[in-house]
Amino acid sequence: MTRSIKRRKFLKTALQGAGIGLAGVYALPLPGKAQAADIRIGVVGLAVHSAAFSQILNDPQKAADVQGCKIVALYHPPGNPDVDFTKEQLAGFEKTIRDAGVKIVPTMNEMLALCDVVMIETNDGRPHFNEVMPALKAGKPVFVDKPVAENLAGVLKIFDAAAKMKVPIFTSSALRYVDNIATIDKSKVLGADTYSPAALEKSHTDLFWYGIHAVEPLFAVMGAGCTEVMQPRHSENEDLVIGFWDDRRTGGRRTGTVRGLRSGKRGFGGTFFTENSIVQMDTFTGYRSLVVQVVSFFKTKIPPVPAEETIEIYAFMEAAMESRKNGGKKVNIAETIAKARKSNHQ
Repeated sequence: MTRSIKRRKFLKTALQGAGIGLAGVYALPLPGKAQAADIRIGVVGLAVHSAAFSQILNDPQKAADVQGCKIVALYHPPGNPDVDFTKEQLAGFEKTIRDAGVKIVPTMNEMLALCDVVMIETNDGRPHFNEVMPALKAGKPVFVDKPVAENLAGVLKIFDAAAKMKVPIFTSSALRYVDNIATIDKSKVLGADTYSPAALEKSHTDLFWYGIHAVEPLFAVMGAGCTEVMQPRHSENEDLVIGFWDDRRTGGRRTGTVRGLRSGKRGFGGTFFTENSIVQMDTFTGYRSLVVQVVSFFKTKIPPVPAEETIEIYAFMEAAMESRKNGGKKVNIAETIAKARKSNHQ
């Protein structure tokens, strides 16, 4: 009998006596091979997403594509009463988060000491710069939920700081990752129309607050490279925004439209026009697909959406508001970015 067979028989006898089947032997860590520790996530802010993300990432039965990361601590700074959730809502979020095994801590420093990476989930974009900076200074990669800031200048301030400190940063609406968007060949897209609810918040650029959920999938299929934006319609019921992309294949232009809904039946959707087909956007089913991308970002330190495209998305929305104020005239995106960056240096 060979030595390996003798050892197998010995293990079977010993472990059966301990109530462990032989299959359990091969489920146990091998001697000398340490198991990779989860990346520890710290969260800033009690919100819908921080509760939902805690349930997804801390589920002991979670699938492989969201394994390797776990939310360990949350710090909830004082909110702004004009946009904050109710006490009852906050209490519900807190219970969900505690039930997921997340420790709620009283200070940012304590949260940073417990984590490797950070998610900014504060509902309001205005305090995000002050919440992001401690993480950047600590060299911890950051996911910033929407809206990144209250205006384009604030978005640039955050992304420029991250670039200067060489710390990876990522942001995205979950609508970018609706199932069938990834199957569309961007090189064959001729145009697209998208829509979403578009509630307004007076402290933020118009579409930043909620209309971004239509803008993000528009860019996901059209790609970066929008040059001009116009907003021919704005009312209490809706927004209509048109973006223009140069088409290098034909020398002409492609158009993409966003409809922001504030009355009647509201939802998320879109139509994508390609060389070979007309595709209806799949139904939005939740945050899990976004969380998969966040996990990948924290593992690789590579943002799934380049900073340049994210800045262009926010510039699109800023330019739309400027067009709205100017009676629907076209606004140049590059000039909008330059103007916002200049304001940060004055």
